[in-house]
Amino acid sequence: MNGDFVTWNSIMSYAGAVTLTTIMTQFFKQIPGINKMNSQLLAFIIAVLLLETATVFSGGWAFETAVLSLVNGVVVALASNGTYDAISGSKQTESVKINDKA
Repeated sequence: MNGDFVTWNSIMSYAGAVTLTTIMTQFFKQIPGINKMNSQLLAFIIAVLLLETATVFSGGWAFETAVLSLVNGVVVALASNGTYDAISGSKQTESVKINDKA
């Protein structure tokens, strides 16, 4: 990797796709109009666009890869949402509140 932060090959990896989807979702959530969209749906759209674009620029696009990008987009979006929840502690706060009521 010759000093590049992001390459098409890194986007096509699981870790790269999840990382970029997480970062881009958090960035785009702040834009007026988009901020009303469900974050999970936004993450899915971003994940599919990233995967499709990386596939096109890597020269491997075919109908089969397009269909797989939809499936992989779900996996990447769910992982991205879980990553953000783990970092922000939002799920942990909810579980603490539930345990405190018991």
